[in-house]
Amino acid sequence: MLAGISGASAHVGVSPDKTTANSYALLTFAIPHGCEESATTKVAITLPPELDDAQPTVNPNWTAAKVTEKLTAPKKLADGSSITKRTSQIVYTAKTPLSPELRDALVLSVKLPDAAGKTLYFPTLQSCEVGRVDWSQVPAEGQDAHALKSPAPSLTVTAAAAATEADGHDAHGAEPAGSVTAAHASATNDDGGQARSWAGLVAGVGGLVLGGLALLRSRKPAPAK
Repeated sequence: MLAGISGASAHVGVSPDKTTANSYALLTFAIPHGCEESATTKVAITLPPELDDAQPTVNPNWTAAKVTEKLTAPKKLADGSSITKRTSQIVYTAKTPLSPELRDALVLSVKLPDAAGKTLYFPTLQSCEVGRVDWSQVPAEGQDAHALKSPAPSLTVTAAAAATEADGHDAHGAEPAGSVTAAHASATNDDGGQARSWAGLVAGVGGLVLGGLALLRSRKPAPAK
């Protein structure tokens, strides 16, 4: 079992913070070792054709550069605009070769496509001071990716989340029945409270008037004898 865990962790893999379709995600590519015993000098991550761009996160140990490619035909985006080129690869170059005894993580920000159920592959070429490893193998239909010697990092896009009631409304914008009942009860209570307040105010004013009249009567001069 330990040998299996060691073998799995030796691969360059990707860990997304989310996989929901049509959402922004941070993809963390783990660089667990060098090429045999040689230090890593460069990591080139190829983006799948479903992605148009990626934003590299700053890593003080590496420099990052985008490689673009011209599309064979303009691609129309969801907002109605079109693009004629895309980012095809992100290349990280180590400022100091990464020792095979150390590990590092490279993070990309991407917009996942609206393609639930689609598996995206990120072929990654790891170059070292001596040699290189091409993490680009894609499993055949029905094949277990863990059986591959140099599998490409991958993730599977999941369905987009349905509209929630976080804002107190259902998917059609209407308030839940319980909320309507509660609002009606609140309004009824408010109306009753306002009526009681007005009644108290009138009674208070009446008391002040009666008190004033009584005071005036007590101050009238007594009749002469």
